[in-house]
Amino acid sequence: MTRFRPWLLLTLVFASGSLQADEVRVAVAANFIAPMKEIATVFERDTGHRASLSSGATGKFYAQVQNGAPFQVLLAADEETPERLEREGLAMTGSRFTYAVGRLVLWSPREGLVDAQGEVLRTGGFDRLAVANPRVAPYGAAAVQTLTRLGLLSALEPRFVQGENIAQTFQFVESGGADLGFVALSQVWRDGRIASGSAWVVPTDLHAPIRQDAIVLLPGARAAAAEALVRYLQGDTARAIITAYGYER
Repeated sequence: MTRFRPWLLLTLVFASGSLQADEVRVAVAANFIAPMKEIATVFERDTGHRASLSSGATGKFYAQVQNGAPFQVLLAADEETPERLEREGLAMTGSRFTYAVGRLVLWSPREGLVDAQGEVLRTGGFDRLAVANPRVAPYGAAAVQTLTRLGLLSALEPRFVQGENIAQTFQFVESGGADLGFVALSQVWRDGRIASGSAWVVPTDLHAPIRQDAIVLLPGARAAAAEALVRYLQGDTARAIITAYGYER
């Protein structure tokens, strides 16, 4: 999963030199907030540093960073946004790495509504389909790519209920605001299975890979806690949590 960078060895350059515990401000893609909350807890236990988490759409975080938001680390839902921030000089060169590879799932809290092959999209039996905004949410873009590959986008687009990010999209489905929706597998995956309802795990050949990259932003350049977090995310403890939520490594 990880594309190791020499940057991670340069602790003396990026850290302040202080051994005191500190806080790192982290912008977290909405799909990853549940595992990141668990990681933040054990990160604080193991290092003494605290991670302050903000959850939202990757596209919105990009705009906020451009406008001077003081985030120190970005955990994006794609690989393009961190690459763009690095290219634009808003993030530390060489600090980017893949922390997770996401999976898309069509899910409903209703048992039996979604079949294991996703044929419900063709046969109907539903009124509203929740999809995250594809302009700012990579899982929404993957959903649109999937429907396009299946030749169903034009037919189903009038039924869309659009969430601003994947968390809101999940809430629409969970609350009954939509009958079913494309959400992140991590939102419904527990203990090696779909926790409730019915689902179709979308084959990866129907959309571009959802590689989720992390990067250190400029405000985190000399922050010991930021450097500690990106190392921790690549360790065994964090990886075990990430895979438990259905992400690939």
